[in-house]
Amino acid sequence: MNNRLIIFRQACYLFFMALVVACSSADPKQTVAEEGKPDILQYEEKIDSLISLMTLEEKVNMIHGVSSFTSGGVERLGIPELTMSDGPHGVRPEHGRDWTPDNAGNDSATYLPTGIALAATWNADLGYRFGEVLGNEAKARGKDVILGPGVNIIRTPLNGRNFEYLSEDPFLTSRMAVGYIKGVQDQGIAACVKHFAANNQEVKRSEVNVEMSERALREIYLPAFEAAVKEGNVLTVMGAYNKFRGQFATHHEYLVNEILKGEWGFKGVVMSDWGAVHNTMEGLLYGTDIEMGTDLLQMPNIDYSRFYMADTVVSVVRSGKVPESVVDEKVRRILRVMYATGMFDGRSKGAINTKEHQQLAQKVAEEAFVLLKNEGNILPLNKDKVKTIAVIGANATRLQAGGGGSSQVRAPYEITPLEGLKALAGNNIQIKFAPGFEVTKEGKANPALIRDAVAIAREADVVIYAGGWTHGYSDEWNGGTFDSEGADKPDLTMPFEQDQLIKAVLDANQNTVMVLFGGGAIDMSSWVGRANGILQVWYPGMEGGTALARTLFGEVNPSGKLPVTFPKKLEESPAHAIGEYPGDKDTVNVHYKEGVFVGYRYNDKYNVEPLFPFGHGLSYTTFEYNELEASENAGMVNIGMRVKNTGTVAGAEVIQLYVGKENSAVERPEKELKAFRKVFLNPGESKEVTLSVPVEDFRYFDETKNQWVLEQGSYKIQAGSSSRDIRQTVAVDLEDVKM
Repeated sequence: MNNRLIIFRQACYLFFMALVVACSSADPKQTVAEEGKPDILQYEEKIDSLISLMTLEEKVNMIHGVSSFTSGGVERLGIPELTMSDGPHGVRPEHGRDWTPDNAGNDSATYLPTGIALAATWNADLGYRFGEVLGNEAKARGKDVILGPGVNIIRTPLNGRNFEYLSEDPFLTSRMAVGYIKGVQDQGIAACVKHFAANNQEVKRSEVNVEMSERALREIYLPAFEAAVKEGNVLTVMGAYNKFRGQFATHHEYLVNEILKGEWGFKGVVMSDWGAVHNTMEGLLYGTDIEMGTDLLQMPNIDYSRFYMADTVVSVVRSGKVPESVVDEKVRRILRVMYATGMFDGRSKGAINTKEHQQLAQKVAEEAFVLLKNEGNILPLNKDKVKTIAVIGANATRLQAGGGGSSQVRAPYEITPLEGLKALAGNNIQIKFAPGFEVTKEGKANPALIRDAVAIAREADVVIYAGGWTHGYSDEWNGGTFDSEGADKPDLTMPFEQDQLIKAVLDANQNTVMVLFGGGAIDMSSWVGRANGILQVWYPGMEGGTALARTLFGEVNPSGKLPVTFPKKLEESPAHAIGEYPGDKDTVNVHYKEGVFVGYRYNDKYNVEPLFPFGHGLSYTTFEYNELEASENAGMVNIGMRVKNTGTVAGAEVIQLYVGKENSAVERPEKELKAFRKVFLNPGESKEVTLSVPVEDFRYFDETKNQWVLEQGSYKIQAGSSSRDIRQTVAVDLEDVKM
């Protein structure tokens, strides 16, 4: 009797799904007639015609991979394969039919700074231009989808893919991602926002089951995806490897069907991450439209018909277990993307590795560098006074473009820090180099290299230390990789025992500037108090060395701000302090017990002093905030202020607006970022700046009502240069505001 009941319920569910699918496309003429509809819905009649001409086998061929980076087409109907490319910061080289390079290596792409560097610019306009370059170069290489941006929240500083992601804050992530997406798609290429959802660690990424509150999901981990869909009109979404509340995220009834395709009305394609589909029926019924990368599990005996959503689908449809309309809906979504990106009408050619693209890479790097510390104004360096520079550290000559896993880029060139400094210094400044440490499997300090570094440090007017993290390769050292897909960092200790080298260099010459590479925080506790200058440069792209030299010598004034909190030690990061990481050893569950208190929200709530706070970044000039005012009108809170450059050089300040609820009925963060603006000012110049925040952004998610709620009453608006450097505060009353 129980088995019959189960079968009956399954049959009812399948009938309901078929009815929903049929209703969603029952009258294409109505859809076409809608004024102001998204472009993706303009082609429904053509799509209906194509689907009606296709056999079941042809439809199924379109919903799974047929090579390493393409899903199937229908040649007899003129439907091409859909071609995808990794490349959140540059079009990836390896896109052959079966994971082999597809050319002789003569199409090198622009290597842009990585995602976290882009976010550190706090410049949404640059986000758009960044996307333009990617879309243009993807088009030049004949790609249809660029697999980016990555918008997963930076929950732990150990995550190996933090360098690809944007921020610990959902608002900053959203603003930068929307610009990126629009930039890509305005070039006629589909962007692919990833990884949906709660993919916040690489260790155990295909096993871990994430458990979190609904409020944390809605307030922290989903907003960037929602903005990508509703504001960016993103055409494709990539599912994540991990499980969420017991079900694999890439075919998830709640995340994909109910929220993404239901609540948010997403009409594009949901594709799996490579090898992330685990079940035919769940893939069909719970929202996966294209299955990719299962061949990775079959190497070297690749058979694309063995994909979960390949020949087996023909069988389950023919047997009546699944209506053919379920497959039709997936094909419809794929064809929408094809029409929206001009795959049938033809595209302009695009261009790759142009001078303009290289200049954009340099511009992003220059705005991304974060000046963390500048004691005694050690920076900028004075070319008239500095006669000898010791450049120390393996990152001064190391090429970073090929690291990071799927985000690797075949760059035509990469200006290293040493090259950039030599080019700018010319013949007037003597530059000596010593690697100081080496990237090895053993990861140990080399006493001979340290002695060589100390010798040149003693004789120099200033030392530039280029260290920090490196993009890792599994064949370079044991114990995993650093800043790379597929592995998290073991801790925050500087790799290759750099601390020994740094202490020795500081003993030899206090006039040292630390230049730190990497996708996030590093343990600086043993030397941070002694270093006069610290500059965070992330992975700065192909023109990184040029940008670095210009910044060190003051031709560029640093204006980057931290998109993440740098903790003093790992144990003071919320996922490690009150949450769980990397998960229970037996059940592989990881509970996000910190809830909404991620990043700076945690530091505020528990009065934990960070090493460097979210939003922090110094300048070679100073800024003054005045006349902060706030008022509500027609559903918008408008905040005005005057900002002045009170220093002697031109610079840019990022005005950050945080909102906090006084006397809240629920436990809420002390403040949350709700607006920002990067303002460029000449010495002595001041500007009136107005920022607007929708009233709906003042809401919190009420789990008892399962809806967003706006509390009436007074809110505190704080304007600052970082989350811990608040310059002006004003209250705004939202009493009796109607939504």
